[in-house]
Amino acid sequence: MLDTKFQNAAQHWTIVSEFLYYPHNEEEYQKAVHLLDNLIDTVGEDETHPLASLMEILGLLIEKYEDEHVKEITEI
Repeated sequence: MLDTKFQNAAQHWTIVSEFLYYPHNEEEYQKAVHLLDNLIDTVGEDETHPLASLMEILGLLIEKYEDEHVKEITEI
């Protein structure tokens, strides 16, 4: 049985998954980068901002995608 926190999260996941996901292709990657850019503009360097952790998580997901799919300049 799912923990109560997960049950609550499941009710909102459809909305949350629109901006918190691992990109699987170039289109999803570009969308995630655009979302991150908007978050950076909104949050800036304010680590106490309510969306600061979302910005950090989305940045890590984008970084992982880039590590796996985007060639480095030295490889081109």
